[in-house]
Parts: sequence; structure tokens; C-alpha cells
Amino acid sequence: MAAIALVVCCVLFAGFFRVARRLDNYGIVDIIWSYAFGLVALVYAGLADGWAPRRWLVAMLVLCWSLRLGTYLYRRVMAHHPVEDGRYRELRVRWAANFAREMGRFYQLQAVSVVILATPFLLTAGRAEIGFTVSDGVAFALFTLSLAGEALADQQLAGFKQNAANKGRVCEVGLWAWSRHPNYFFVWLSWVSFAVFAWPATWGWLGLIAPGCILYLLLFVTGIPMTEEQAVRTKGDAYRDYQRRVSAFVPWFSRKTSPPFSP
Repeated sequence: MAAIALVVCCVLFAGFFRVARRLDNYGIVDIIWSYAFGLVALVYAGLADGWAPRRWLVAMLVLCWSLRLGTYLYRRVMAHHPVEDGRYRELRVRWAANFAREMGRFYQLQAVSVVILATPFLLTAGRAEIGFTVSDGVAFALFTLSLAGEALADQQLAGFKQNAANKGRVCEVGLWAWSRHPNYFFVWLSWVSFAVFAWPATWGWLGLIAPGCILYLLLFVTGIPMTEEQAVRTKGDAYRDYQRRVSAFVPWFSRKTSPPFSP
């Protein structure tokens, strides 16, 4: 089943790479990446032989998560089109010598990442035990919390940006006063819930690959580092002060304003 999902994803991302070249906006890969998880979850639910109510429930939860995030990103990307997200403008500079080839490879790597991260969906779809378990209830509760938190964080940020008076200012509204990236935190919590669904399966521990990889990417690669680098460039000292006071990831009490460290 994973091989089928990989073929589907590779074809899908190759097709949208051509669309991105026509639009000259490679940021649409974030949209396709988000939607692809719902597609893969449906493939696994349709092909697996685990207990049907559970595998279809998880497929529907993943689809809800996928559609919400993908649609949010679609609106954000298209609202700024043809101006491309700063991360992809940076990649244009970095890969200037062989940009088309490198970006095509990047799109295919995104396809592979979807299949790897979808491991909990595959494991859950194969769970044969009949009836919902305590761990299923815990996973469902975590998912509900994460989806609500993610939607609220995105809504608060969007509302802040819509106010012209806030241009160039740092958002500290609602959840953003407790975490510099509450949206990332709740995205990660969604993946924790999927891993909990998969845990009772044979080789269920492999489901931890997904939240582990997501956490690594958010904390050290394409999530917080790139987002904050761009925020410091555009907002300067105001964002540096925000960094000193507010938790980077897990929502927590903010610290009082403190001056920059000096020897």
C-alpha cells in the first residue's frame, strides 16, 4: 500500500510542479503537501483490512485536518500571488545555478515525505481489533484539541494582519502571547494524536516517526528557524524582544521585557 501511495504522490507533485512553473510561484507546494495527506489517508482506508469504523474514522480526521490546513494555505498563497513566500525566494537565490532541477527534486522529496509521515495512517488502517479502545479516545481528544488550537491560532493571526494599523508590528494576540508559533505547536500535536491511534498496531512504535520528524523540521529546519529569520529581517528589535519574552513553541507564561544581553 505504501508503494501505491508513493506512486500517487510522486505523480501528483510532478503535475503540480508544472503548474508552479507556469504560475512562477513555487510556494504552492505547501498547499499540495497539506492536501496530499487526506488523499493518502483515503487510499489506506480503502485498501487496508483493519476494523472499518476505526480506519475510516482516522481517514476522515486526517481529511479534515488536511482540508483545513490546505485551504488556509491556499488563501494565504493566492492572496499574495504573484509575490512568492520568502522561503522560496531564498531558494531561488540558493539554487540559482540549477534552479529548475533542484526545485523539481524538492517537489519529489515532498512527495516522499508525505508517504513517510503518513506511516501512522497505514498502521492504524491495519489494526484488526474490533471496537474503539481507551487509546483511541485519548487520540481523538488530542486531535480535537489540536485542530481547534491550530484553527484559532491561524484565525487570530489573520485577524491581526487584516488591521492596517498592525503593519510591521509583532502579533501578540491570544495564543500568540503564549507562544511565538502556536500554529506549529498544534500542528505537531495533531501528529502526536495520529501516533497514539497507531500505537496499539503491530510495529505501532513506527508511528512515532511522524511526530518526531515534524518536531525536528519545525524546530530546526523549515519551521521556526526560517520563519524567525524572516521576522527579524522585517521587524527588527521588536521581534527580538518578542523572542526574549515569549516561548518559541510550547504555549507558556511570557517573561517580562528584558534588555539584550551584553558582556
